Amino acid sequence: MQSLSLQQLADLIGASLHLSGNDSEDTQIHSMSTLANAGIGQISFLSNSKYRSQLSDTRAQAVILHPDELSHCPTTALVHANPYVGFALVAQALDTTPDAATGIHPTAVIAEDVSMGENVSVGANAVVETGVELGDNVQIGAGSFVGKNCQIGRHTKLWANVTVYHNSVIGEHCLVQSATVIGSDGFGYANDKGKWIKIPQLGRVVIGDRVEIGASTTIDRGALEDTVIADGVIIDNQVQIAHNVEIGENSAMAACSVIAGSSKLGKNCSVAGLCGFNGHIEICDNSHFTGMSMVTKSITEPGLYSSGMPAISNLEWRKNAVQLRKISSIAQRVKDLEKQQSKK
Repeated sequence: MQSLSLQQLADLIGASLHLSGNDSEDTQIHSMSTLANAGIGQISFLSNSKYRSQLSDTRAQAVILHPDELSHCPTTALVHANPYVGFALVAQALDTTPDAATGIHPTAVIAEDVSMGENVSVGANAVVETGVELGDNVQIGAGSFVGKNCQIGRHTKLWANVTVYHNSVIGEHCLVQSATVIGSDGFGYANDKGKWIKIPQLGRVVIGDRVEIGASTTIDRGALEDTVIADGVIIDNQVQIAHNVEIGENSAMAACSVIAGSSKLGKNCSVAGLCGFNGHIEICDNSHFTGMSMVTKSITEPGLYSSGMPAISNLEWRKNAVQLRKISSIAQRVKDLEKQQSKK
């Protein structure tokens, strides 16, 4: 198990170190835990003041916290302007996640003309087809499929059972979780007198650098042009991205959200869970959507948008539903009253 000293961690995240008790700069930290459960050799963090009550009772060796919380801390503190970012950096340093694959497994099927950089790993029963280019330190997990003429950049990791269809491009330092499908056909059909005629999807999926994609997400290839996921995008589990969608740099999408075909999501946007976006619309940069928002038209002004209804008791919901049915008649009555009032 890897361990780092308190001073090493402080230097790593750019924090000031405030020692307590018998701790020294060389005291070793081997893992992270919550304030409530951390113990000797573990570090925790406080990024939300509502959990301050847990700080006074923590047994953590050290805590990452904001300068305003230092006076409340009974143990060694790593003081950081953004404790949550500090937590993320320490978690990376102490990460014990195993590799998706190590070396070339004897059951892997790799075409003879595949171009592989240094230290590439391909897991058991994975298939890498002809014309594929794999950069240095790429990891292809067990049971994954990489179709013809794909390109996967350096240090990108595909976990087990990922499917990457032909001609797809994935950049450097990307992470794709299990059961995700990249480059499947978009939902393109023409209706001929009730009969559906399939439209071949001839574009690609092009994914930039430092993109992370959750488990069981699907990203469809473009119909003619490409589906494009820009640098720094993060996508959660079970997200559906339709053909010819474009997602701008550093945007984020949470689980079970859907973007219909040919829509464009700008840079630095955030989409909470269960949101839906109509096709052929454009969302400007720095737009943010709360859970269950249904976006039916383009957004031209940055800001926070909502449309989902929070849950209420069934009795209250039933009463509201009854009133909702009366809205049209009530609106007409108000209109009639306004006309009567205007005649006086």
